[in-house]
Amino acid sequence: MTTPLAASIEGRIAEELGVRERQVQAAVDLLDGGSTVPFVARYRKEATGGLDDAQLRTLEERLRYLRELEERRTAVLESVREQGKLTGELEARIREADTKARLEDIYLPFKPKRRTKAQIAREAGLEPLAEGLLADPSVEPLAAAAAFVDADKGVADPQAALDGARAILTERFSEDADLIGELRERMWTRGRLVAKVREGKEEAGAKFSDYFDFAEAFAELPSHRVLALLRGEKEEVLDLVLEPEEPVEGPSSYEGIIAHRFGVADRGRPGDKWLKDTVRWAWRTRVLVHLGIDLRLRLRTGAEDEAVRVFAANLRDLLLAAPAGTRATLGLDPGYRTGVKVAVVDATGKVVATDVIHPHVPANRWDEAIAKLARLAKQHAVELIAIGNGTASRETDKLAGDLIARHPELNLTKVMVSEAGASVYSASAFASQELPDMDVSLRGAVSIARRLQDPLAELVKIDPRSIGVGQYQHDLSEVKLSRSLDAVVEDCVNGVGVDVNTASTPLLARVSGVSSSLAENIVRHRDENGPFRSRAELKKVARLGPKAYEQCAGFLRIRGGDDPLDASSVHPEAYPVVRRMVKTTGQEVAALIGNTSALRSLRPEQFVDDTFGLPTVTDILKELEKPGRDPRPAFRTAGFKEGVEKITDLEPGMILEGVVTNVAAFGAFVDVGVHQDGLVHVSAMSRTFVKDPRDVVKSGDIVRVKVLDVDIPRKRISLTLRLEDEKTAERPVRGERQQRGGGQRPPQPRRTKEGRGGGGDGRRTQPPADGAMADALRRAGLL
Repeated sequence: MTTPLAASIEGRIAEELGVRERQVQAAVDLLDGGSTVPFVARYRKEATGGLDDAQLRTLEERLRYLRELEERRTAVLESVREQGKLTGELEARIREADTKARLEDIYLPFKPKRRTKAQIAREAGLEPLAEGLLADPSVEPLAAAAAFVDADKGVADPQAALDGARAILTERFSEDADLIGELRERMWTRGRLVAKVREGKEEAGAKFSDYFDFAEAFAELPSHRVLALLRGEKEEVLDLVLEPEEPVEGPSSYEGIIAHRFGVADRGRPGDKWLKDTVRWAWRTRVLVHLGIDLRLRLRTGAEDEAVRVFAANLRDLLLAAPAGTRATLGLDPGYRTGVKVAVVDATGKVVATDVIHPHVPANRWDEAIAKLARLAKQHAVELIAIGNGTASRETDKLAGDLIARHPELNLTKVMVSEAGASVYSASAFASQELPDMDVSLRGAVSIARRLQDPLAELVKIDPRSIGVGQYQHDLSEVKLSRSLDAVVEDCVNGVGVDVNTASTPLLARVSGVSSSLAENIVRHRDENGPFRSRAELKKVARLGPKAYEQCAGFLRIRGGDDPLDASSVHPEAYPVVRRMVKTTGQEVAALIGNTSALRSLRPEQFVDDTFGLPTVTDILKELEKPGRDPRPAFRTAGFKEGVEKITDLEPGMILEGVVTNVAAFGAFVDVGVHQDGLVHVSAMSRTFVKDPRDVVKSGDIVRVKVLDVDIPRKRISLTLRLEDEKTAERPVRGERQQRGGGQRPPQPRRTKEGRGGGGDGRRTQPPADGAMADALRRAGLL
């Protein structure tokens, strides 16, 4: 049976997205039919009215949620119907529930559960007593209860009868859906999370010291702080308490709301005190506990959603970082005792040489290392040096600088590269398959070199969670995180396009419509039959049927093939449109491609037909102007300042160039070449209000920063993007933005009466993160 709400799922999504319902319906039909988001966004604009990939991802997520809600609604209706308690009014309320939380609130009184005290009391015949006392407080409770004493039913005396009646009313008060919803929102807006250190855990839990005596309103807690507090609790360092409001003398206002809803008031009647005590008991033992569980889940879910969003955004920036391109590259995986691992890859990414050098302590074979590197660079016409940013990276960067200085004829350029996930790749099954005869330690150097040439092509070989450009990823829902990150990788890969004749299996497996097994079949066919000469040849690949071909063909590129259109993002299904353009201009396809004047002389409306509308024709013309264009930015490198190699070389007022290594909710980490990332707090990013640091910078950006402060003992560097700043901006009054262009800070934790609140300037509240984000925090001195 289709419910009214089920029939309006598309309508709800359309309203949320601010688009027409028919657009949503078309997108849902395509997704249900097996189309991917990249395919629908790129090649089905006429059907969806031009919904972009971001809108389609939101649509996909909301569709999943609302369908799960419908499934749960059906199950709830069936359960209540089987109990014989489904009235018309109750069914209407269940069908009108627009969230999972609301649905569960309504279902709570009917949800099968273990025998409660209230159920036992009902079985003992005490419900009339409870109803009577609530309806008529003028009755003396003990006197009324005496009539319900029955030893055979387990009611030994009047007090036992009253206890049973209280259990019944407590359950009723705590299972009123409208009441619980009202109290939940009240507690969310007025309540706060309080943290205290557990006795004896001060030293072991020092990394959580900012939360040893902490309190902050639920609605003001940023996601990273919520996750930090929950981790502190999980590690048994912190005790967390969810307080409904600031401590006040006298009865809780929440008790008053419960009492008012059920007509309980102290008017001097015999039953009033017993009823007020019952309300207090219900609040403290049932309602508050229930709300605490709900709000803890709400805090965690909201924090997870934001953390996943930040992780996904950082991953997108990393994957879409500027590629150095087809240039021979020397990769250096730094190390001290075990040496610096060296790998040279040619312009296509093929490994042509490997070695290990020992320029650092304890061996100190500096000159020998430079001689080896110079020989390799000359022999293989190396243009770039990629240096992993882990242990000994700054020393290895200095080595590369010395190499460049001693051998200017080699014309080398050195670049620091994030090595997050390189060790995971080195030990992976794919690395063993790709580099079977190479030592695991050397594979990391290969990965570092290749990720400079093409970050996207190399990073897709690694589980996106292992790249680690997020916070607290091991505390997040694995399903939620994986789904989000996989979507980012899919969008990035298909947005850039893939050369089918050079792509690895992992890269092909991220193409729209191509599964892992199908990717293996494509590579196998390529190895056995040579490079693909046309997209049409893809149909010869085992198990690549019409649907898979439709989904993937437009994203796979064939350069130098039989048809020049195969190197573009024009889908084969639209080739007839291009043929008509060719006929109109009187030029060959190859001559028309890139011919701006000829293409701009064409009117898109001329080529619209029943199959291809104006959006598709317009896209085709744009693509033909710059076929196969790469949407990623042009490659450039940061120039670290000479003589500034360690934190002690920094001085306030210095203006430096650096690379953004990571972006968090509270600011951005910048590598300025001293093996210690500096932090540009969100308040030092712009003269105007910044809601999201990613609106200003992204991972991989080259930026100019000014040093504001250097705390050498704690290894902390404070930077600003506002080069006119003289010092760190003053901290504003809580909840207020700074005036006179002073930026802003997010709301800060409240200080408790006993001591300071955590957070301070937003930079001291960072317990352990994961992967690259943990490296960034560590390098910035925040861990």
